[in-house]
Amino acid sequence: MIDVSEDQTSGGAGKVAVVIVAAGRGARAGQANGPKQYQHIGGAAVIAHTLEIFLAHPLTSAVVVAIHADDRDLFRQAAGANVERVIAINGGATRQASVRLGLLALRNHAPGRVLIHDAVRPFVDAELIDRTIAAIGEREGALPALPVADTLKRESATGLVGETVSRDGLHAAQTPQGFPFLPILAAHEKAHHLGKMDFTDDAAIAEWADIPVRIVPGSPDNVKLTWARDIAMAHQRLSGGRTHFPDIRTGNGYDVHAFEPGDHVTLCGIAIPHDRKLSGHSDADVGLHALTDALLATCGSGDIGTHFPPSDPQWRGAASRIFVEHAARIVRERGGRIANADITLICEAPRVGPHREAMTAVLSQMLAISPDRISIKATTNEKLGFVGREEGIAAIATASVVFPGEVPE
Repeated sequence: MIDVSEDQTSGGAGKVAVVIVAAGRGARAGQANGPKQYQHIGGAAVIAHTLEIFLAHPLTSAVVVAIHADDRDLFRQAAGANVERVIAINGGATRQASVRLGLLALRNHAPGRVLIHDAVRPFVDAELIDRTIAAIGEREGALPALPVADTLKRESATGLVGETVSRDGLHAAQTPQGFPFLPILAAHEKAHHLGKMDFTDDAAIAEWADIPVRIVPGSPDNVKLTWARDIAMAHQRLSGGRTHFPDIRTGNGYDVHAFEPGDHVTLCGIAIPHDRKLSGHSDADVGLHALTDALLATCGSGDIGTHFPPSDPQWRGAASRIFVEHAARIVRERGGRIANADITLICEAPRVGPHREAMTAVLSQMLAISPDRISIKATTNEKLGFVGREEGIAAIATASVVFPGEVPE
């Protein structure tokens, strides 16, 4: 990712800087594949489509992207080769805070004008960007918006319709919203210092700071991807409306560890009191080791030893949830959605049943899937073999992952 330089942000020859807001968690769209800006539509992450549009526009200069501090790897993966063409910064706790930080990243080489855009509006087009830029004045902002078409109702405290609201003059705001740079930066700084953090968009801050905002025609295609169904519809749209065959993959994993002197075993992330422990370089959690291999198998990414070799001393005594979360992240980065995980623990002792609920809760957090998609079972080996002789514990895991489907010929 690049540093801000004079050439990138001078605003010369009518150039316009861009702040793209991408630090949100996007809970309403689901977390199975990570925040919504990193979910895949049409073969690429949502944010990748958004970046392409602004980077390709002839009037844009510096592009600042405000991301969540935990999403650095996700962003690099999503941006691909364009990662070197943007300025990535850590965003704030709110959209307003992230925009302010993005503007501050441009302060030393302030452009004349700036566009502020939501990363999850990937269908913005060059014509809409042109209209917005053209409407920005020396002291005047520009807001793309669409007249409200639906009849509006105000709900009463009892849940009934309280009144019908006139839609005359009402518009639904979109982004990118454009402003003269120094006035909108000053407005954000003033709001920050006064502790006013309840603005829902930048036009609202401009209004509060007495910066006039001109409405320009928005685009009905410039939708904001908010819900899981929005992501699915966007994917279908970018695929030309063609039906995709589902790409459902199943991976298997197997692991075994011998007992050694100790006072507990760790199984599926839970420490269980026992008269011995399992021997291994990490915490020897056979259930999570098998699951790690199963997840990696769904996208051809090797096995646990490939990513966490036992010869590496940094993994000595490590908690095996690190391995599972790493494998789940690889799956998500490749566009996969974990559908379910099934683990069978094979042992004579200790008893697994009393700990199954706790194990399921821990795995739900690791995999970012609901508990009903997780199955943990235990069986004995009927006193046969090394397990039957209580020399160790084995585990078998199966993971099902749904990847973006292929379009039939």
